[in-house]
Amino acid sequence: MSSSTAIGMVGESLKTLLEEEMGVTPSASVTLLAPDEVSSTRRINLFLYKVQENAHFKNKDWEVSRTDPKRITPPPLSLNLFYLMTAYAQNDAETGNTSAHAILGDAMRVFHQFPVIPSVHLAVGLSDAREQVKIMPVSIDMDELSKVWSTFNTPFRLSVGYEISVVQLDLPADSAQDMPPRVNAIGVPQINAPFNVPKVTAITPLSGPIGTTMTIHGEHMAGWKAYVTMGTQLIADGVDIIGESFDVNVPVELVAGYHRVRIDISKLHRSTYYFEVTP
Repeated sequence: MSSSTAIGMVGESLKTLLEEEMGVTPSASVTLLAPDEVSSTRRINLFLYKVQENAHFKNKDWEVSRTDPKRITPPPLSLNLFYLMTAYAQNDAETGNTSAHAILGDAMRVFHQFPVIPSVHLAVGLSDAREQVKIMPVSIDMDELSKVWSTFNTPFRLSVGYEISVVQLDLPADSAQDMPPRVNAIGVPQINAPFNVPKVTAITPLSGPIGTTMTIHGEHMAGWKAYVTMGTQLIADGVDIIGESFDVNVPVELVAGYHRVRIDISKLHRSTYYFEVTP
């Protein structure tokens, strides 16, 4: 919704919905008056008695403008509208307010049948609304209801509460801002380390009895330290690597089977292999 008059447009839309969809006989008109404003016609009246900011949309982030993708707009003011629905009709000498009750029931049936105002009944200014305009019944306790009616010099009449959500009012166009720069380039970043990162390429052999000497081969490992764990035993603890390989021995405490060999080169490279201890 781009217009600050959207609140009035919602009232017009509710009025149109009821006028087009109510089927009570004889027909009843629909008004948007205060409860103390007199009208002699059979009618259903909608009185807007409270407006609240929508908590869900209150902290919504800025979004891309729908007219210019290079600009962003602040979130709209999102509101919930609370209406009091009251029926009016001439009292009968024997049945009292039953005619008004019939009108009220038919109006409630319409709002139940159409929990979202259909686009055909929306005011023109709401046709491009971002969110649906939903109709939800709300329970009003007698204390709040009596406070509403006590402000008017008119007797209390049976009324039903409805909440309309969500009504959004856009801020002026001059509140938009240019899209801030976010990504300057897309691709794979270059990382130029001041040294060649060490790398383990293989271990030999991959099987043998306890006490077997394993040789760990790699690239650019000279000058770094090696930490090797086999199973749960640390078999190399900060061993200085002289060349591009170094040796470790299979612990004599291991039983036959496969054991995990975890190799760490100065916290720069980690590799895992499996060695089979044979009987």
